[in-house]
Amino acid sequence: MTTATLQTQAATARSAEGARALIVAAFLGLGLVFVAGFAPATVLHNAAHDFRHAQNFPCH
Repeated sequence: MTTATLQTQAATARSAEGARALIVAAFLGLGLVFVAGFAPATVLHNAAHDFRHAQNFPCH
């Protein structure tokens, strides 16, 4: 193989890897939005409250 062929193959692999990462990030982001959107307000408040305590951040 020539150097140009190897460089082209490497660029194609990076492009495919970037596309996969974008798809995974999009699914995670949409999942987070839908989970937060459909969760009751008390559940979200309690989760945020517990997280703040777990990080030693005072909230009250």
